[in-house]
Amino acid sequence: MDAMQLLDFFDVNHNVLCDVRPQTAPQEEIPTAWIFGYGSLCYYPGFEFEKCVLGYIRGYSRKFWQGNTTHRGVPGKPGVVATLIEEKEGITWGCAYKITGSLALEYLKQRECTLGGYVTEMTKFYPRNNGDAFPALLYIATPVNEHWIGELPEQKLAEMIVDSRGPSGHNVEYLIRLVIFMREELPGMEDEHLFKLDKFVRQYLLERKMSLSECMGPPKPPIRRDMNANDVPARPTTFEHTSRVPSRRLRCLNI
Repeated sequence: MDAMQLLDFFDVNHNVLCDVRPQTAPQEEIPTAWIFGYGSLCYYPGFEFEKCVLGYIRGYSRKFWQGNTTHRGVPGKPGVVATLIEEKEGITWGCAYKITGSLALEYLKQRECTLGGYVTEMTKFYPRNNGDAFPALLYIATPVNEHWIGELPEQKLAEMIVDSRGPSGHNVEYLIRLVIFMREELPGMEDEHLFKLDKFVRQYLLERKMSLSECMGPPKPPIRRDMNANDVPARPTTFEHTSRVPSRRLRCLNI
């Protein structure tokens, strides 16, 4: 099943709306999808998956240009989270999760789209281990959504991050866990924007005599990556931050 057939199966309008409506199908017809994570999905996906692979996508750069008032900020004082900006020579490192069925996509609709203001796109994911590239679904914020911040000086964005906290925890935690992911899982890979924000955030914390540990929530469970699907144990479905969206099967996830 190719990328467009996959989107049709899950009824995802990836150009305008993020509308995932799970459908019923015999088990043998339920397709497999890959989800690309470049923000909080890198360290805490919150859904069951068969495999997690490190790698990158081309044509996009990660930018902290999206506001957030439901997870890492509040109305009137938004947090700052990552999105992707199209750039011809851009490369964004992250990870891809292999999933089966519609439950994870249903959950991500709530987490990324209903609460976060993101829409869906298809892209090509390139595994770090030089395996063949394959289609992956990604969630991206655009300037038309109400939470869009846009390009600001990195010092200003860092100040907003230090000042913001939401139901899922401090905005500093969001940034720092992503930095840890990049430095520990993908050492040597560059992300100038991300690492500049890390530098400024740590500087502001020091100036304000704030402890980094005060901003960090409970440790996140480790994720086994770059393994064969049969080697990766199924993760529990936590769905911890969608409590504002009524659902029979979704709960609230800290990201």
